[in-house]
Parts: sequence; C-alpha cells; structure tokens
Amino acid sequence: MNLADARERLRGNGFAVLGRAGMDFYADPPGTPIAAASRFVSHLGGSAANIAVQLVKLGARAQLLSCLSDDAVGRFCLAQLEHYGVGCDHICMAGGGLRTSLAVVETRLENCQSVIYRNGAADFAFSVEDVAGLDFGAEAALIVTGTALAAPGSRAATMAALAKARAAGLVTVIDIDYRPYSWESEDAARDVNLAAARACDLVVGNDVEFGLLAGQGGDGLAMARSLVAKGAAAAIYKMGELGAVTISGDEEFRTGIYATKALKPTGAGDAFMGGFLSGLASGLDLRNAVLRGSAAAAITVSRVGCAPAMPDAAELQSFLASTPEPACS
Repeated sequence: MNLADARERLRGNGFAVLGRAGMDFYADPPGTPIAAASRFVSHLGGSAANIAVQLVKLGARAQLLSCLSDDAVGRFCLAQLEHYGVGCDHICMAGGGLRTSLAVVETRLENCQSVIYRNGAADFAFSVEDVAGLDFGAEAALIVTGTALAAPGSRAATMAALAKARAAGLVTVIDIDYRPYSWESEDAARDVNLAAARACDLVVGNDVEFGLLAGQGGDGLAMARSLVAKGAAAAIYKMGELGAVTISGDEEFRTGIYATKALKPTGAGDAFMGGFLSGLASGLDLRNAVLRGSAAAAITVSRVGCAPAMPDAAELQSFLASTPEPACS
C-alpha cells in the first residue's frame, strides 16, 4: 500500500491494536527509588494498551486484541481499558496459572528502573483461534507490537492477524518494541520481527530496533530505507534525544523532539504512535503527523504513568499551538 492510499484508509479512524496490557506500579512520591519506596500507585500499562488509550484520547476508535489473566489483576486492566473507552470485545480471559504482566517503575530520569514480571504471561496465550473470528471490516488499521511476536502462540496469532488485515485492505502497522528478555536469541528476534515488518505498511522503531532488523554490524537506517524501497509506505527511525528520520517513497526528512520537563522516560513511544496515527487519520501530512506524535510523547514523559499521562486532543492541540517546532540536533 502506498502512503496516499494508507492516509485515505486511515480516515476511517478505527484501530485494532494487538499486544500486551499490564498493571504498572509507580514508586510514590515521584523521584523515589523502588528500593526506598513505602508506597506505590497503580495504573494501566502495556505497550498495546497504552497505544489504544492514546488513540481514544485523541478521538479515534480503538479495540485491544489480547489475553488477560482471569484474576484480580486481569480484571483491573479490563476495568481500566473500559474506563478509557478502549473496546474490549476481543480480549480473552485466560486461566491455568497464566498471569497479566506487572511492572514496577520509578518516576525519575537518572538511573530510572523498570522491573517487569512476565512469567507465564497471559498475553502470550492470544492464539490463531482468537484471530479466526475477528471481523476487520469496520477498522482502518491493525497495529501490532513486537512483544506479541516473542512467543510461538501469540506470534502465530500476530502473523495471522496481519495476513487477515491485509486481505481486508487495512493499513498494517508495527511498533518493533524489542524487549531482549522475551526472546530466546537475538537471531530469532531478528528473523521474526523482520518478517512482520515486511508485512506492514508503516514501520516504527528506534535505532536499536532497526539495527536488530539489519543484523550484526548492519545499518539500521539503511534497513529502514530498504523496507520502504521494498513496499512499505513509510518507516520512522527514532533516535531518542536526536529526534527521528522519516522515510517514505516520496521524501526523507528529520525532525527534532519537543523540549519538556521530563519526569521519566517511559510511555513516550506509545504516545508517539497514538499521536502519529491519529494525525494521519485527521488528514495531516506525514511531517506534521510525526510532529504530533512527538508532542504527545513530550507531554506523556512529563507526568506520572503512561495511560493517565497521555494528552487528550484539546491539550495536544494547545501544546502544538504554543510550542515552537523543535529544531533537529
């Protein structure tokens, strides 16, 4: 699918997001190291859940495709998703000792720690059978996250969902979201993520993640360009504080990041994805959609949590109107 066709399809403003939801505990008050904390606050987390929340906050429709544990933690996540307005019709509740992921997180920039518990992860139980009954007809896009590719069952489900979405004419999107601890080897992670990226119209990742796709000694930016040359509508190569390089069939450009008083680094990528895609869905060109995603990320890292920290449409528009466009480093 070319970029013009992708932008037109995205105007439907309906998204299916496949991947993880979880429960996050933040050491409180902000700035407290986990080891010294006597109090924690809980929020919804998980990359796919966060992306879905940001999309809904910015006026889109979003449903989550996932599994949660059939216990109090899973029900907490389900209640939070419903609170934010994320569609939950295609979330299965898994028993048998499976558990929804937990993250214990610090709200600080220096030496920030995030300790994630993924033993017997319930979201890995999302299966091909769960995909078989999905009707993508009402959706504009399917977004998949790399965490769902790390286990055989959810990997097969993710690839089946991508094939089904492409057959239905949806825009397919991947956030590479590479977490080394979830994979048996770097080579396996490379092969699987590269196959998924080649099945997607929009590929988003950071320099380390595109470097993973390129292989040992490979050039991540060259890999991003290669994916576009071989059929992707666009690739966004994020470089942290150095901004991003965006590549499409028609152009390549760099953008910077918005200055903000950051409290922590977490949530930026998920907010970026929601801001970027909702921008394209609203008719913005590629550059302005990227800047919208960057602004959503800047707001999110300035507050505690991920889902609750993400801006709504009015707040994001006010930020963009009052903040100069960032210069490239």
